[in-house]
Amino acid sequence: MRQQGWQPLYTASANARIVVIGQAPGRRAQSSGVPWDDASGKNLIDWLGVTEEQFRNPNLFSLLPMDFYYPGAGRSGDLPPRKGFADRWHPPLLALMPDIRLTLLIGRYAQMRYLPSARHDTLTDTVRNYRRFMPQQFPLVHPSPLNFRWKTKNPWFATDVLPELRTHVRAALDYTVTRELSTQSGRNPEHPDRECENR
Repeated sequence: MRQQGWQPLYTASANARIVVIGQAPGRRAQSSGVPWDDASGKNLIDWLGVTEEQFRNPNLFSLLPMDFYYPGAGRSGDLPPRKGFADRWHPPLLALMPDIRLTLLIGRYAQMRYLPSARHDTLTDTVRNYRRFMPQQFPLVHPSPLNFRWKTKNPWFATDVLPELRTHVRAALDYTVTRELSTQSGRNPEHPDRECENR
């Protein structure tokens, strides 16, 4: 953690439209200081249907893991996020993001925290029933390459879930892009035929 010289790994912006709540940084991401800087991140960016530039733009995406530090290695993978960490740090950060239109809940720990009573008994069933939580929340399996067997056993994820995920991501971001372009051109995005009042 800080005593090891590590910096907390997250991004948060008051302008963000989508917040990605994942598990905890991996070893590579912690070393580079860049959230989702690994194969899981590449898969996630592909799932979302965005460019890496868009994904790294804090005015579009806030990246808020359940723990801001690499938790260390366990017997069968990384250790879980520390208990209570998200309870302490997420609420004040999320309170500073009033324009979030979509929350992506990636993996079991994020879903346990944010869908405590609504989630299903298994992660697979929660993801399969993603429509229950829309349009504000979208549960996902972790995009780790180690989950290739899960994706093979659950082909509906690629055929049904990912196309709808991309549609909702585009919808959440389109307003941001329209607003930015309108501001640059001196137009009010809420009233495109009027001059921006703050011009």
